[in-house]
Amino acid sequence: MQTVLITGAASGIGREAARLFAGAGWQCVLVDRNEEALAALGRSLPCTAASAHALRAVDLTDARQVATLGQGTPALDALVNNAGMSDPSGTPLAEQDAAQLGRLLALNLAAPAAVIDACAPLLEPGARVVNVASGAGLHAIPWRGAYSPSKAGLIAQTQALAQARPGWCVTVLAPGFVRTELVDGLIQAGRIDPARAVGKIPLGRMASPAEMAQALQFLCSPGALPLSGQVLAVNGGSSIYGGSQGFAPATLAPLPQDTPLQLEVCGGDAAPWQAVAPAAAGQPHYAACLDLSPLRGGAGKLLHAVHAAAARFAARHAQQASLTLLLPAVAAGRWQDAGDGAAARMLVATLACEWGGRALRINALQVPADLDPPALHALLRYVAGPAAQYLTGQTLVCASR
Repeated sequence: MQTVLITGAASGIGREAARLFAGAGWQCVLVDRNEEALAALGRSLPCTAASAHALRAVDLTDARQVATLGQGTPALDALVNNAGMSDPSGTPLAEQDAAQLGRLLALNLAAPAAVIDACAPLLEPGARVVNVASGAGLHAIPWRGAYSPSKAGLIAQTQALAQARPGWCVTVLAPGFVRTELVDGLIQAGRIDPARAVGKIPLGRMASPAEMAQALQFLCSPGALPLSGQVLAVNGGSSIYGGSQGFAPATLAPLPQDTPLQLEVCGGDAAPWQAVAPAAAGQPHYAACLDLSPLRGGAGKLLHAVHAAAARFAARHAQQASLTLLLPAVAAGRWQDAGDGAAARMLVATLACEWGGRALRINALQVPADLDPPALHALLRYVAGPAAQYLTGQTLVCASR
């Protein structure tokens, strides 16, 4: 039995994550300041005598309360810092006083570190730590107080933790627009225009909390080990879009997240990758392609290899499918060749923007030459599969562990 601690568990992404983990047999330690909502969630979760869930009503802006989290808490396989808040006032940043900034920074930036410090003795070797940041930490969002600075700080803090604690798998989940209670409240208050928001998302829709829960469950699994120190931006492609032309709302509803995955391997020796997903022929499935050909591109030829792989994929798939590319790790070489890798990664992002309206996704994994293929199987199942239908345009750097 595995145990996970989730903060901000009583609503939104945290609530969906608690339901997903509990349904998968995890013991959950659920933390939220809303005691009534937390109790209602606890009553709704499946559990056994061996995996009774623990409910902890804690105000994470109170350092003394946070310090008690380790007391009576079992050993942890995973910790998810999900609690956070947006600025409700809309007051320009320069006009805010220290008190206005203080609570937001206490919850979004100081609390995750304090929770980790309080629970560090409980984290097993190989434990997974996931901090939930935001796309706002990747690009500035004005009129929301210090929200963007707090999330940018959390990303940097998490990456520093990954360096300081190499025995853990430490990652960041950066959601985009997710239809949580918080976002719905901003929409109702006129702080977010949903049409304008969707117009900046290549996939043409907001995400559901359940999609973020799927990402959290993957990042809390051993399959996430190659991503330690990385940011997983599950945002429909909004973080890689830089154009001025808006996107039309999606016309294709996402496929169910438990749709069987049918993965085709091409562009190289398929044998080491056959165990990624069982065949799903003859039944409804999510079509995916893993293309190995960029690994053989050679110096100065990576962009052309990525383009050729994308052309092959687009010729075979009209909608609702994914292409995952394996790219070689960046190696020292001639400075004249240094632009090829960056150009290839931007090509991945650009294709994601052009394909989004058809729910076609493209992502890349940059892998070291000595990485054992089975170490990537679980990561590929997530990235290529239906649980990640809001992940597109990303190049994830994998490390040998």
